Amino acid sequence: MFRLIACLFLSLLFSTSPLAQGRSALPPAVSKALANAGIPTSAVGVVVQEVGASHPRLSVNAQQAMNPASVMKLVTTYAALELLGPASTWKTEVLATEPVTDGVLVGDLYLRGSGDPKLTAERLWLLLRQLRDRGVKDIRGDLVLDRSAFSLTDTGVSFDDQPLRPYNVGPDALLVNFKALRLTLLPSPAQKTVTVLPELLPDNLEVINLIKLGNNGCGEWKDALRPDLTRNDNRFRLVLTGSYSASCGEKIWNLGVMPHDQYVFGLVRLLWRELGGELKGSVRDGLVPANARLLAATESPPVAEVVRDINKFSNNVMARQLFLSLAQQRSATPDLAAQAVSRWLMDKGLVFPELVLENGSGLSRKERISPASLNRLLQNAWESALMPEFISSLPLTAVDGTMKKRLGSAGVAGRAHIKTGTLDGVKTIAGYVQDDHGRMQTVVFLVNHPNAALAQGAQDALLQWAYEGR
Repeated sequence: MFRLIACLFLSLLFSTSPLAQGRSALPPAVSKALANAGIPTSAVGVVVQEVGASHPRLSVNAQQAMNPASVMKLVTTYAALELLGPASTWKTEVLATEPVTDGVLVGDLYLRGSGDPKLTAERLWLLLRQLRDRGVKDIRGDLVLDRSAFSLTDTGVSFDDQPLRPYNVGPDALLVNFKALRLTLLPSPAQKTVTVLPELLPDNLEVINLIKLGNNGCGEWKDALRPDLTRNDNRFRLVLTGSYSASCGEKIWNLGVMPHDQYVFGLVRLLWRELGGELKGSVRDGLVPANARLLAATESPPVAEVVRDINKFSNNVMARQLFLSLAQQRSATPDLAAQAVSRWLMDKGLVFPELVLENGSGLSRKERISPASLNRLLQNAWESALMPEFISSLPLTAVDGTMKKRLGSAGVAGRAHIKTGTLDGVKTIAGYVQDDHGRMQTVVFLVNHPNAALAQGAQDALLQWAYEGR
């Protein structure tokens, strides 16, 4: 009996020892890389744990609440797969109350959105093509936008001082083509000019190209360009200035231009005219009347495909659209969406008291989560029936997405699905690594420090360490 009690005591003592709990010191390669970057250990949070294991292999500052940047998309996308379902879709509808006579709609045309994160220009064209095929040619009334699916108050607020950068596009119940203008820059050294080719230029937007050809290196070429948007009533002018190096060759420059309603109006007018129709009215917001009849509709890709786009390419506005959709009611707000996520987490037994959700994309200075909570989320997702959809949405090291150009010559290449996140002062990764013994590991590495931009080497070293299974 005494020997049995002694064994039980030793077993309990060992199970609560630091060794059983995992190491609390960073691997030497990681520590060295952090030191070289001038980042103290106190500014990082790290967890590595084999899936299904009782304790982490490595845990450093795991409980502190930190800014996760785009790694917060893991919370939003996992919640969407379970709350909305992987096959759920969004519908955008065209309706009218007046009859169509001899190809003429005398009244207004209603366009009702439901928050579709991926209503591209191609799908908008097909939607209008349906309308044209049903005999509508001329629209004498206004284009009325029903955007009541979302209730938003800060649509004009940008994250930083670059309001026209695509990542600053805010959500909208009628988000069309990510509200993006795609510009192709073509340098011509012989003519000493830079040609700008706009793709699908909205009918109410004019582009003035004043860009000069430079001969410096390419580097961060966008920083040498300046877009300025001005408005005169419902007409817009985009003036492009700055220098573009000939060594850059052909590049694509995407800009988020114009308010949502005016962008939709300009694009609809452009596409409708190309289809041979005419829209004579203006644009305004409004609700679809109860007696309106459906003329055409388009359905989005399923949630599983949207989640893949969001995580592979860290698309912020798509993530914000998805986050608002989690409220699962009209007039959705970020607060309602955050409440829905909190209820979902609690129902799963995941209590994250430090969690702060602002928009669900990670493009925020307010959002917070701890490395320990992110690790628990990843561990839980591994046990979910939707685990394959979730994990396959994450960038694969040295293969695709935001991890395509990382770790190409390392053993972990092609063996890790990792979501990345970057803000000024924030550098993060989280996801799954299959080690060289075939065991799956969850990995979280958050850095909040002024030198965070230099942390990639340390994070890559941790992924390689997790792969080597040491």
